[in-house]
Amino acid sequence: FAALEGAAGSEPPLKCEELRLGQYPERGWGRIGGGCGGRGPGPKIDNSTQEPMNCTNHTAYVQCLPAPNITCRDHLGIEKVFTGHEVGFYKPIECRNVNGYSYKVAVALSLFLGWLGADRFYLGYPALGLLKFCTVGFCGIGSLIDFILISMQIVGPSDGSSYIIDYYGARLTRLTITNATFRKMQTYP
Repeated sequence: FAALEGAAGSEPPLKCEELRLGQYPERGWGRIGGGCGGRGPGPKIDNSTQEPMNCTNHTAYVQCLPAPNITCRDHLGIEKVFTGHEVGFYKPIECRNVNGYSYKVAVALSLFLGWLGADRFYLGYPALGLLKFCTVGFCGIGSLIDFILISMQIVGPSDGSSYIIDYYGARLTRLTITNATFRKMQTYP
């Protein structure tokens, strides 16, 4: 009777993609919010773009290794018990579209040659570059404003791509508030 009860109470194994965080343990590689909970080799980074290799449509896939003795169904539906060394599934992570514009070069051009419009020419804004050149950087005020905007990554390449920034470099993320944003009322003591 106990054997029958155990068989009836057992749940079918999850798909490997549906495993919870403790079932592929945290080991802390990679950026916050990326990767496979730290369990796995991590994404291979392309040296020229500083983004994960095979990044298409803002998505790259990393290998996830389920913890030892975890049973789950792979992408073919085959039930498998893992030892902790096999790839269980590939998890999608976010990546950025880059087209060769370096953040370091843009900031350096803005700092040293911004009064000539070199930063705007480099980023693909020739009309603004020519205007800055003819007005000597709007008498220095425009150069200062452009330096701040480029440093804060507000002004980027004209083709809509992102800057090439070191994988663990200082990337800024813009947060926006919409009508769907949850706002918690602040209580004062």
